[in-house]
Amino acid sequence: MTLAKEAKAEIIHEFHRHEKDTGSPEVQIALLTNRIQHLTEHLKEHKHDESSRRGLLKMVGQRRRLLAYLRKKDYQRFVAITDRLNIRRK
Repeated sequence: MTLAKEAKAEIIHEFHRHEKDTGSPEVQIALLTNRIQHLTEHLKEHKHDESSRRGLLKMVGQRRRLLAYLRKKDYQRFVAITDRLNIRRK
């Protein structure tokens, strides 16, 4: 399920680094986290939805790669985004 335009704009506004920023790692991680949370709730109710489970695993992997990139490039931003989104860090 895709995010509503208003919800997506709100997440982008909350995590952007400058006014026209839509693609920074922080924004991408925040959007993926929101989608992961929605899919997790969906799968609690629909346990046999394997195609959604595969999509969820792909999103978790993408978010993990973005977090690894951010950790390598700027550790302070990595710590800030994981704290704001309540994501465990290794």
